[in-house]
Amino acid sequence: MESGGIAALREWRAAQTGTVALVPTMGALHSGHRALMDRARESADAVVTSVFVNPLQFGPDEDFDRYPRPLQDDLRLCESAGVDFAFAPALEEMYPSEPEVTVSSGRMGRVFEGAARPGHFDGVLTVVAKLFALARPHKAVFGLKDIQQFSLVKRMIADLDMGIELIGLPVVRDADGLAMSSRNQYLSAADREAALALPRALEAGAAHAEAGPAAVVTASREVLTAAGSDRFELDYLSLVDAATFRACPADFRGSALLLLSATVGGTRLIDNRPVEF
Repeated sequence: MESGGIAALREWRAAQTGTVALVPTMGALHSGHRALMDRARESADAVVTSVFVNPLQFGPDEDFDRYPRPLQDDLRLCESAGVDFAFAPALEEMYPSEPEVTVSSGRMGRVFEGAARPGHFDGVLTVVAKLFALARPHKAVFGLKDIQQFSLVKRMIADLDMGIELIGLPVVRDADGLAMSSRNQYLSAADREAALALPRALEAGAAHAEAGPAAVVTASREVLTAAGSDRFELDYLSLVDAATFRACPADFRGSALLLLSATVGGTRLIDNRPVEF
């Protein structure tokens, strides 16, 4: 496996003759990321994984400074997954100065996670656009745990005619049902136990799909209320049209997403569940 910054990536990319798949990450890699790399390996001749903590997607009071950066462990995982190039640029390489031109995430980027974290998705799309320009992938693999991010990248590819095939990997969960996340390591044992109400609420909601959108949300909320933990604070619970991220009306038919976010013991967690009507 080769690794390096921008110059090394460009040199490596120029030598490729087959298809290339990109797996963008912020490092602190776990088995969920490994699943993304495995999917990329199946879909292309060569795989690039980026390991870069992007400051543009962090708010002033968020965890940029303490976000885990175990680079050597990450590189070992990339190599074991058969990654061909691990792109690990320095912050100064990616942003030699404050960027003047960025990507706007529009209306879809200002709701839910975008409302809770103003500017977050502008930062996400800006760095993904940079990664696309540098790696020039034919395909890109993202996890569907960050479903709003995935949906916005999909719109960016379509709206800006980028011509990249986007592959979404279903949420990877630990044995207890909690969605895998690099931030899970912040949770104490008691916090983690409280957080298990989140996937239970999503499953309970999806089980009521035949009764309609209102019943789905009600069933989910009942699980959270019954859990009654003082360790988590619900940010939002909403059922939205998967294509637009607008709230589902009572007579909705089609593909929906049940979205959930909560702060558990000081750690912000997100999760989601597709629901068909």
